[in-house]
Amino acid sequence: MITEERLKGAYSEGEALAIYNEVKQSGDLIGFCRTYMNHEDYQVARNALWGLTKASKAEHTQLQPLLHPLIDLAMQTDNASVRRLSLYHIERLKLEEDDLRTDFLDFCLAHMVNPDEFPGIQSLCMKIAYRMCKFYPELMGEFMRTIESMDMTFYKPAVKCVRSRILGSKR
Repeated sequence: MITEERLKGAYSEGEALAIYNEVKQSGDLIGFCRTYMNHEDYQVARNALWGLTKASKAEHTQLQPLLHPLIDLAMQTDNASVRRLSLYHIERLKLEEDDLRTDFLDFCLAHMVNPDEFPGIQSLCMKIAYRMCKFYPELMGEFMRTIESMDMTFYKPAVKCVRSRILGSKR
């Protein structure tokens, strides 16, 4: 059984997979995520979100009702691991035109260009911002100008790769 105490421990890839398998068996991915994603102990939230990264694309769609709570979590948490994992889950969910939140778009634009941000967070923010801007040509134009003007000297390979893929897809 998955308990708060169990989620407080140091995790390995194998333990994350074991947590996921137990949640999958229970058939309540959304309940598990809702229960633990905002936990006051960052280790608990991190481990719960990490376990859910093992879900297949089809299973991940069960988390769609949590899109906006995950967005809120990504923008409000002070923990980089929880932020990265919540962005990972957001990136795997559908983003429709009605889901566009200017506060979240601004957040993604700011974090993707911040050279002091972790590369995983920068990359995920860039991918998500690109997807949000697709609905509006004027936003897409601004987004493309922003990533074209980034001085790549300051960025890690993960960010450079995402930027190159986006620029390549628009040519």
